[in-house]
Amino acid sequence: MRSYRSLFRTPEFTPFLLSFAAVAAAQTIGGLALGTLVFRTTGSPLLSALSMFGPQLAQVLGGLFLLSGADRLAPRAVLSGLYLAFAVAMAVLALPGLPVWAIFAVLLAQGLVSALGGGVRGGLLTEILSRDGYVLGRSVYNMLWGITQMVGFAAGGALLTLLSPRSCLLLAAALYVLSALVTRLGLTARPPRSSGRPSVSATWRTNAVLWSSRPRRLAYLGLWVPNGLVIGGDSLYVSYAPEDAGTLYAFGALGMFLGDMAVGRLVPPGTRPRLATPLRLLLAFPYLFFVLQPGVVLSVIAVTVASVGFAASLVLQERLMSLTPDELTGQALGLHATGMTAFQGIGAALAGSLAQLTSPATAITLMAATSITVTLVLAALGRQTGSSSAVSLEMRPASNSK
Repeated sequence: MRSYRSLFRTPEFTPFLLSFAAVAAAQTIGGLALGTLVFRTTGSPLLSALSMFGPQLAQVLGGLFLLSGADRLAPRAVLSGLYLAFAVAMAVLALPGLPVWAIFAVLLAQGLVSALGGGVRGGLLTEILSRDGYVLGRSVYNMLWGITQMVGFAAGGALLTLLSPRSCLLLAAALYVLSALVTRLGLTARPPRSSGRPSVSATWRTNAVLWSSRPRRLAYLGLWVPNGLVIGGDSLYVSYAPEDAGTLYAFGALGMFLGDMAVGRLVPPGTRPRLATPLRLLLAFPYLFFVLQPGVVLSVIAVTVASVGFAASLVLQERLMSLTPDELTGQALGLHATGMTAFQGIGAALAGSLAQLTSPATAITLMAATSITVTLVLAALGRQTGSSSAVSLEMRPASNSK
């Protein structure tokens, strides 16, 4: 599957995307509103960053205990229920006078169940699309995320000049309800991909199987760590440029859109594997210039160029799927989504702490430098793994043909 026309002719792909678009818009508008609300209340860059990206930390627990449900529960029912639960969470966060500790308690609960949603969505996409259409379909999925972020952050920034953060949170709740309706009415009821009841022990056993392969471990780490460190730096936009944070997020989403479009549609399949390391380096390198505290225009250019590097996730997800049995795709992608968002939360906590001790510009620069270092180390380990595999094949005795 190499054309958008054939992709959008696939049954259920369009309602799947529309449902996700509503979720992405809710996350974008709600996250910016909540980060602004917490920053106005506390004046803390750390708490503001954690309110936007901290729930990802809770997904670690969800990934440890709930992920077996990604392949063992009916996907439409799970997604519809989760989106309604998120709508309730946004409505609670909009309550006047809600203390900061209560805000983070709600975010903790939301983060726990979000891990299951990422796995269910990823597995469902592999059922809607054929294997040869996954990369193109996932690139459109990511592009939609980029477009929605771009529009959502721009619209969220504009709405916050007209409305209160709590009103924007209620808008996010309405978008989650819309997504639940599209999911329920637009998707077919499917049985679970795997038999058995979801349980903590089943989650642990399958996670252990997925983590037992060195190539899969390197793919997971490549998806999680460099990305999480850069996103941690991104979480400081509100404290780095309070009046222009929405603009920075919007142009970051534009760069992500351009990168996913280029890698998913224009780059030949044989070339994609070689782009993983260059794209991860591109993701971090432009942020090194933030140490100079550039103005808004130069910051926007740096953010846009860097965000093209997010397309590395397409390359690494394709590698992960090639290493994973079909019956484990939901949990494999759920583990990816959980680890990715968890490291984004860790990155936000680390970046916020550094900003408290130094400045937002310095913290963004340090996070980028660390991301570059991790990428180079993972690339070296990947080359060692490939060399070891080649030596093993060369030393294996040839069998006698009959």
